[in-house]
Amino acid sequence: MPIPPSPAPDPEAEIAFLATAHPWDMLPRERLAALVAQMGRRRLAAGEVLHEAGEALAFVAVLASGALVRRDARGETVAELAPGATLSGRTILRRETARNTVRATEPATILTLDDDAFRALCREVPEFGRFFAAAPARPARPDLASLPVAALMTRNPATCPPETAAGDAAAQMHGRRISSLCVTRDGQLLGILTLRDLTGRLLAEGRSPDTPVGEVMTAAPLTLPPSALGSDVLALMMERGIGHVPIVEGARLAGIVTQTDLTRAQALGAGELVRGVAEAPDAAAMARVTARLPELLAQLVARGARPEAVTRQITDVADAATRRLLALAEAELGPPPVPYLWLACGSQGRQEQTGVSDQDNCLMLSDKVTEADLPYFDKLARRVSDGLATCGYAYCPGDMMATNPRWRQPVRVWRDYFAGWIARPSPEAQMLASVMFDLRPIGGDVGLFEGLHRETLAQASRNSIFTAHMISNALKHAPPLGLLRGFATIRSGEHRHQIDLKLNGVVPVVDLARVYALTGRIEPVGTRARLEAAQAAGVISGSGGRDLIDAWDLIAGTRLAHQARRIARGAAPDNFMAPSELSEFERSHLREAFVVVRTMQSALGHGKGALA
Repeated sequence: MPIPPSPAPDPEAEIAFLATAHPWDMLPRERLAALVAQMGRRRLAAGEVLHEAGEALAFVAVLASGALVRRDARGETVAELAPGATLSGRTILRRETARNTVRATEPATILTLDDDAFRALCREVPEFGRFFAAAPARPARPDLASLPVAALMTRNPATCPPETAAGDAAAQMHGRRISSLCVTRDGQLLGILTLRDLTGRLLAEGRSPDTPVGEVMTAAPLTLPPSALGSDVLALMMERGIGHVPIVEGARLAGIVTQTDLTRAQALGAGELVRGVAEAPDAAAMARVTARLPELLAQLVARGARPEAVTRQITDVADAATRRLLALAEAELGPPPVPYLWLACGSQGRQEQTGVSDQDNCLMLSDKVTEADLPYFDKLARRVSDGLATCGYAYCPGDMMATNPRWRQPVRVWRDYFAGWIARPSPEAQMLASVMFDLRPIGGDVGLFEGLHRETLAQASRNSIFTAHMISNALKHAPPLGLLRGFATIRSGEHRHQIDLKLNGVVPVVDLARVYALTGRIEPVGTRARLEAAQAAGVISGSGGRDLIDAWDLIAGTRLAHQARRIARGAAPDNFMAPSELSEFERSHLREAFVVVRTMQSALGHGKGALA
């Protein structure tokens, strides 16, 4: 699109105007005067289009007078723009095409700056350029807890086959000054041999140094994937009392993280809380540990941890508390009569817990369970759920807990549940599927779930009617976009003039990511992981995926920062924030994040998710 013709300018008035429009107001007057001399001007009649969706843009536009409306692919209003609004800055920097159509709703005057001059200005004034950046700045030196395991692990760790003599393995460990060997065959991890294994299973039992490693190793050790975070390693080590965590990708060994790689002093504190609940003798003692979670959240936010690092560490504590309560229940009730699996759904299932979390969980029982076995699992569920409530995790208001017999069933019944929801997607089925597709095993026999999970994803992705209903369900929660560059705040009641950062902030993105996971048969349950996998698989386009991931980071980070501010004031964390808490800079970015979400919802509603 060429630069449009210019009506007669009024330089002084335009300089004064830009000095009141963010982010132009951060430029000195002399620089604004030079810009005004460079700018073009265009008048739009009511109904005239500034640019169409999909159009290549050659200039940034500033609305000087009148009003514009930005509409999505369905023709629905995404935003109404008032004087002072700047359009297309990020699109120009990323050299992408326009996402929405912009039209004048009344006669309007537009100031334009061509793309080359705009990019030069962003380079000249980095603070100005950061306003249009695709994502908020990240800490230059991330803390250990938020680093991915792939950045921490020792690659190509020392290995040996299971036939190796234990004496030879010990000599190898001594010679290399290492405390463990990974036992493998054809690249697949079979077990791990540590100094503790040699001491306890070889020397203490008086066995020969010729004993094969396979007889004294720890078979099927606890592992993590390369996508895990340092906080996950710390939580696992401190909860289970281990010092070595092999890292596997699929079934193949990718590396190892040991205590040599990590020290407790480098952690942000989640590991200490995990250890505290893992060693607690009862729920009351656990509650004294979990009472420190708000402090942990505030510290993590203050240190610039990424949103997923914050929520994952908070969830680590809930996971450890759940497993400890299961162990205490089994100690009291005796061994379970048949295998079982405790699973979390909701925010705990997605590893996205914040300072405000309730319980969402269920039990899967072996198909060998009998009527006589059911009272055991009723008691187990009640002890764990009551214990979690003692620890501050409120009972689910919708009763989606393992204490409800409906959510405490054999695997065959769960299979029927999912098959029925997919075959007959009623409103209740949509709601239940939305919750239960976020299931994540916490404690028990993981094998009860693995086959069912993959089978359900395959069934759901093949059923176009069910997918359509899930898409419809995902569009029910709209971002809080108001008119004239503002937010649609709550109109009455206790939270009047505030926005709900959960229901209208994170939930719309969670819903989008879940639909992408269903259509793409994507197994991760975390929202960001689902978005990244959907982008990699082509379920959403590269540009759409980048925008939505950036929007998620900003919205989720804003929610956590709001909770941290409340904690610092001595108030309980919640999800209701007044936009006035934010600076103009922060409000502008948050609003643009909501526009991205609305645009991606529109693309999904039109069946264009892969093109967005």
